Amino acid sequence: MAGKTGLCEVKENSRGNYNKAAAEIQYSRKKGTVMSKNLIVYYSRKGQNYWNGSIKNLAKGNTEIIAEMIQQTAGGDLFEVDTVKKYPEDYYACIEEAKQELRAQARPELKGYVENLTDYDTIFLGYPNWWGTMPMVMCTFLEHHDFAGKTVVPFCTNEGSGMGSSEKDVRKLCQGATVLSGLAIHGAEAAQAKEKVEAWLKNSVFPGRFIG
Repeated sequence: MAGKTGLCEVKENSRGNYNKAAAEIQYSRKKGTVMSKNLIVYYSRKGQNYWNGSIKNLAKGNTEIIAEMIQQTAGGDLFEVDTVKKYPEDYYACIEEAKQELRAQARPELKGYVENLTDYDTIFLGYPNWWGTMPMVMCTFLEHHDFAGKTVVPFCTNEGSGMGSSEKDVRKLCQGATVLSGLAIHGAEAAQAKEKVEAWLKNSVFPGRFIG
């Protein structure tokens, strides 16, 4: 089930709202206890990907798989970052274009943004590691929004390069936000990463705050 907010198309969980199975997060503020509303923003590449030393066609991108696991465990809405100009289908042509964008510090044009970001407390940011950091499309997204007062949580998929410099780069672009340590998942293991994702959420992102 999907809902739209302005230019932002968000994907709710399978029951259309935040259910107990989504393990809603509870935490304390100065006055009482409130529910954290989560937004999971991600850029993911399906089709040709580098996968355990070879090129493999993926029906669903690795980062999208992890984004959906976060939603299933922590609850929240999904927002997929999408570019106006598509990257080449050929993997090697794609990463070459990505390298040129990084060198030029390009800001690829996006199809849309989140118009109701103020509604969310915690923003997860997911992306593949391209050339040691996040794709420039994520920079376009981050520079468009004001993250002051938000909790920002990066996660990335990679084939051995971990988070790279992306955490540092996220902090530069999210002034005024609390940026937590991210989670790096080996892309070829994304489909089997549910336990790792759940442990990270419960122990690092929301320690002691899960209910249900």
